[in-house]
Amino acid sequence: MGCDACSWLRPRVPITLATPTLGQPLPKPIFSSSSFPSSFKRATAISCSMAGPTNSSSSSSSTRSYSRRWYNPIRRQPPSSYDTSSEILRHWVEVQQPLASQDRFTVASYNILGERNASKHKDLYINVPSDYLRWAYRKRVLCEELMGWNPDIICMQEVDKYFDLRNTMEKAGYVGSYKRRTGGNVDGCATFWKPDKFRLLEREGIEFKGFGLRDNVAQLSVFEICRVESRRLVVGNIHVLYNPSRGEVKLGQIRFLSTRAQMLSNRWGNVPVVLGGDFNSTPQSAIYKFLSTSELDIKLYNRKELSGQRSCHPSQVLGLNRESRSPFTIMDGFFNDCWTDKEVRVATGSADSHLVEHPLKLSSSYATVKGSTNTRDLNGEPLATSYHSKFLGTVDYLWYSEGILPTRVLDTLPIDILRRTGGLPCKKLGSDHLALVTEFAFSKSAKDTILTMSAVSDGAISA
Repeated sequence: MGCDACSWLRPRVPITLATPTLGQPLPKPIFSSSSFPSSFKRATAISCSMAGPTNSSSSSSSTRSYSRRWYNPIRRQPPSSYDTSSEILRHWVEVQQPLASQDRFTVASYNILGERNASKHKDLYINVPSDYLRWAYRKRVLCEELMGWNPDIICMQEVDKYFDLRNTMEKAGYVGSYKRRTGGNVDGCATFWKPDKFRLLEREGIEFKGFGLRDNVAQLSVFEICRVESRRLVVGNIHVLYNPSRGEVKLGQIRFLSTRAQMLSNRWGNVPVVLGGDFNSTPQSAIYKFLSTSELDIKLYNRKELSGQRSCHPSQVLGLNRESRSPFTIMDGFFNDCWTDKEVRVATGSADSHLVEHPLKLSSSYATVKGSTNTRDLNGEPLATSYHSKFLGTVDYLWYSEGILPTRVLDTLPIDILRRTGGLPCKKLGSDHLALVTEFAFSKSAKDTILTMSAVSDGAISA
């Protein structure tokens, strides 16, 4: 059975504490000198040393690694060839949103790499010094990074040291809830938030196994801004199944989460929705299309290629292996209609329908806030949010519905910078994924919009 944990109980009386200014330094007592070494200085420029790699985990070791032997451009290089002193710089990218109100908040999504997965899949981290893979070290690095970005809500995936992590997060002013995966898995999803900024109204833990969708889990939380009770939102946190061949399960999990999120949104007055997590699907995939367009005709696609993960081996992405797809994969493309009734039912919810749908109208915050071609693809998504010896690409997202707007995002890293690390995690990055952080603003109401336009018009007339 899954494990639920929550470090905070909803108060009966509204909390009206001061909300910290976005990005302001945290009080010094939060992390004492004994908590972090002196080398950990809060800054947006962090030096990264040589590293190795992983992908998110939602399946057994037999499905996490490709059986085919690839040419690995990283493994052939001696450790001395890595630029261990390269600086990793992450910048905020902003966009003007005329309809954005002043009620703003930040959300982060971060697959932090479970301790067990880091130990179990060492073939993904062949260039990572063992010290950088130790949980005690990575926890300090992860928390230092997150505190530097100072998000109001944090969605974490692959969390298998929740109570240890919670102790550190509570010292930083966060409270949290946890949902462990079912079966023999020890990791799960954790959501942390600042209780002086948000009040938890309702939460729901989802065990997909109960719906025939494997052992993955997800969380849904309904929050209300403490100082503005009319501002509420639903936040979802998911770690989608890893297995590249099980596209029908991935679709089923996303469909189910979106449906439950919509139900919660309706229950609390059609409030906005944010879905964060590791979706184990690339921006060029059919699953990404499903998320962004709300529907997908599965009969047009090969179920084993729905996620796009098979095209993201570093040797393929870096152009060092001309044979990017196996003959078997190419042949699979000719048999798109070979879906069993069971697989159709898992994907769409009905064996009689080939169209899978979800009720939310979603947009990706990173695709909305355009960045440099050095860090973004043609969709506007990051070129890579995860890097290890068998994967280099994007699988993490922050999706949002109508009612809120992204005003800025924390940009990711250019491929050449990632490549010089040799893989992740590294000295100053504690996971094989990059954290995604977005500042959102609630949309102005129709009344606010009219008043704003009136003020602008009056100013133009008086001028």
